[in-house]
Amino acid sequence: MSRKWSMVLMLSMLLSSPTMADPLVIAHRGASGYLPEHTLEAITLAFAQGADYIEQDVVLSRDGVPVVLHDIHLDTVTDVAEKFPKKKRADGRFYAIDLTLAELKSLTVNERRELNGDQVFPGRYQGSAGFTIATFEEQIELIGELNRQFSKNVGLYPEIKSPAWHRAQGADISVVVLEVLRRHGLDSADARIYLQCFDFAETQRVRVELGAKLKLIQLIGENDWSESDSDYDYLKTPSGLSEVAKVAQGVGVWIPQLASPSTFKPTALAKHAQMAGLDVHAYTFRKDALPPSVTSPMLLDLLFKQLGINGIFTDFPDLVVEYLAGG
Repeated sequence: MSRKWSMVLMLSMLLSSPTMADPLVIAHRGASGYLPEHTLEAITLAFAQGADYIEQDVVLSRDGVPVVLHDIHLDTVTDVAEKFPKKKRADGRFYAIDLTLAELKSLTVNERRELNGDQVFPGRYQGSAGFTIATFEEQIELIGELNRQFSKNVGLYPEIKSPAWHRAQGADISVVVLEVLRRHGLDSADARIYLQCFDFAETQRVRVELGAKLKLIQLIGENDWSESDSDYDYLKTPSGLSEVAKVAQGVGVWIPQLASPSTFKPTALAKHAQMAGLDVHAYTFRKDALPPSVTSPMLLDLLFKQLGINGIFTDFPDLVVEYLAGG
């Protein structure tokens, strides 16, 4: 074979490799490594840093309005205990669904803290500016307007949070979220959006019973997290992934499920998922929460170059954008 055709063949093989596809940079709760998570300011910064998609975790208020918060609880990211002490439930926690939208809007959002008040990531935002909770539609509008003005196409990546728990409280969050998305013309297969959920029964319901047309991502956790009644051990098997592929376009996978944090040895999960026809989006890359003796480039090399993942959730969109531009 001539040298010319050898080079052509090599280039063809490289271009067909999954590691050569353009991976997605998904801003995890916005640029949450720099500003309090899920605030409009964190979303704007993530947009400016070049994220491909920006995540919105969605829960409901007492009056049924979808708002963007990572948890059904409020106490670790707001001053709810000071402003509404009587809203505390018997378990000692404060829940978004117990406050109206007006009450939620009166809260100040702070950098995430433990219940004892310690900041989860000590090196992150330490100020006391008046950040507030955003509604889902406010974030849709903000990203849409930024796209229009800067001629970009940054996508949405909402998560339906705790659907079974919401139903137990008398609210069907999946129906509400889909109503919002359809009102904005976002429930289509070619829309720049992924809808994610940890509850596999709900992912199936959203696709089959509720008739969603948009791209779905099945999040895979660990059974001891109590995220849902889903059997994640089964979903990680080739058989389970085949079941997921019947309703979803991809899986959102915890990084330690893709490679051992202690040995850095890859598992077969990414390969099995891709063999089932599923995209693999890994969560969550944080420069301030790396395994011992592991650098950011080492971890990103493993995920993108060895495993060929299709996207990554990150609190630091700028770092991954920079890595991919020079990788």
